[in-house]
Amino acid sequence: DWSACSANPFFNLTKLRKLGLSDNEIQRLPGDIANFNQLVELDISRNDIMELPESISYCKTLQVADFSGNPLTRLPESFPELRSLTCLSINDISLQSLPDNIGNLSNLVSLELRENLLTYLPESLSQLHKLEELDVGSNELYNLPETIGCLVSLKDLWLDGNQLSEIPPELGSMRSLTCLDVSENKLERLPEEMGNLLSLTDLLVSQNLIDVLPEGLGKLRLLSILKADQNRLVQLPESIGNCESLTELVLTENQLVNLPRSMGKLKKLSNFNCDRNRLTSLPKEIGGCCSLNVLCVRENRLARIPPELSQATELHVLDVSGNRLLYLPLTLTSLRLKALWLSENQSQPLLTFQTDVDPESGEKVLTCVLLPQQPCSDNLARCGALESLVESGMLDDTWDDKATNRMSTIRFMEEDDDEDDEERTLLRRATPHPGELKNMKKVAESIRKDMNAAKGLDSNKNEVNNAVDRVTTSV
Repeated sequence: DWSACSANPFFNLTKLRKLGLSDNEIQRLPGDIANFNQLVELDISRNDIMELPESISYCKTLQVADFSGNPLTRLPESFPELRSLTCLSINDISLQSLPDNIGNLSNLVSLELRENLLTYLPESLSQLHKLEELDVGSNELYNLPETIGCLVSLKDLWLDGNQLSEIPPELGSMRSLTCLDVSENKLERLPEEMGNLLSLTDLLVSQNLIDVLPEGLGKLRLLSILKADQNRLVQLPESIGNCESLTELVLTENQLVNLPRSMGKLKKLSNFNCDRNRLTSLPKEIGGCCSLNVLCVRENRLARIPPELSQATELHVLDVSGNRLLYLPLTLTSLRLKALWLSENQSQPLLTFQTDVDPESGEKVLTCVLLPQQPCSDNLARCGALESLVESGMLDDTWDDKATNRMSTIRFMEEDDDEDDEERTLLRRATPHPGELKNMKKVAESIRKDMNAAKGLDSNKNEVNNAVDRVTTSV
């Protein structure tokens, strides 16, 4: 154990500049770490270190530090004295709070705090004016300080996997922000001030409770990726057509009934996914998406595809399975499609089509063995059948509880049928949700503390008993 001896010659290497000790079983970082007064990089990630010595603050030249993957719950009070730090990674260490004066680390450019137990961010964080990357994803944050807008140099901000119910409008002051991830929270709306994030290229708002996106979204002329799947969107703002740099748009699992005509102005859009919504039609202007490669609109309520779609000459994959299509427009034959999906059970990406005549309009159309599309049976929880669950009352507040506690049984047939059923049955429980795993982690940390405390008591008790035995023997 290199940390056992305080006179370890290892700590005489006072000119050491880089120290990497990751992926070991180190349990303690000695106070002699202070001897490394020229240390620039320190990596002790993925060990068993339970606390950092206060003396680490003497490593004044330290610029890059990674303490991730250790059972730390706090940082030393003197930690913010490491004012040369530019990159700090303390992911997955059960950290419950940051020092209130964390803002003293004024040279920080990158701060990673992912997968901890943080419930709030200190106000002094706003003093980190050089900070360009902040990752506080997968914590327990319920709100953000209004002063977060003072992080004017910030380029990447990850807030995913928290408990946020709102985003402060002051966030709109981050004019340098290029990537914002607020997915997997409890947001019901986004502030209009989001339209001030003129440098934004990636906006991820998946798995929230948002029903409408702000009109100001149209000001984001550099926005390239927008992911808003698994929300409650009932409409898109008409201004979305002004997002002229948009290449990927994901709107899966919302409640959209139609799409704005301005969609046709998205000349750079390459991938558009709007599966599992309530679309009854597509705007004819969608043919104006001249760079569109992949269009997925499966499990909606589409009865027809606009002939103008053929103007999207770069379209290679079209997925319209799980809809209510009677036929396809003849104009699709002009496209160089590599895959056209009409059914989930389709064995080949492309089918053989025949021409037919629509009896109502008299126009020539395309048909095949999979057209007209057949509605899914009511007892299937897909292709719109989720609504039947709602209407029948099967989808209530207990649904998640039932899913969490579900138990599946896999039976192994034995030759001896007289054996007890329990010996022939394997019970498989549902995989825990990441949130449950985090709670399990909290419990495990608590148990470990109790066990360590108990060991200390046992050790003291044994010493007392031994002393008593010695006294008794001598008597």
